[in-house]
Amino acid sequence: MQATLPEAAAESVAGAAGKYLTFQVGGEHYGVPVERTREIIRVSTITGVPQMPEHVKGVINLRGRIVPVVDLRIRFGLANSEIHERTCIIVVQVGDRRGASGAMGLMVDAVEEVLTLNAADMEPPPEVVARHDAGHITGMAKAKGTLTTLIDLDRLLAG
Repeated sequence: MQATLPEAAAESVAGAAGKYLTFQVGGEHYGVPVERTREIIRVSTITGVPQMPEHVKGVINLRGRIVPVVDLRIRFGLANSEIHERTCIIVVQVGDRRGASGAMGLMVDAVEEVLTLNAADMEPPPEVVARHDAGHITGMAKAKGTLTTLIDLDRLLAG
């Protein structure tokens, strides 16, 4: 017998327990799996690339490697903001359609901490969120009095 959508989502979230790097964008809290995180760097010179989507700010030279940078404020439909002292770039491991892997930079307002989340801390995204074409949201976590939205990097960066 096949699982219903809510049951399948609950099983998926339970399987996502682990360590998450948490950060802020627009005053909200988000998390990505630590094992996909390569490093956190200060915002440096970002070179624009013509005809890219608005949320792709450009590329950076990271020790001789060209890394695209996505502004999560714009990707999430929020107003653009000035870069400040806590703004940083989280360099994450991503895969492409051919199965090759590479790096992508996520520009965020602030990095918070690494949280260890277990299945009891996590819930699937509310149905209204799931129906609103937010496939990049894998779940919601309740930890340390804060609600954190958990992000599927591959889905987020594919759209």
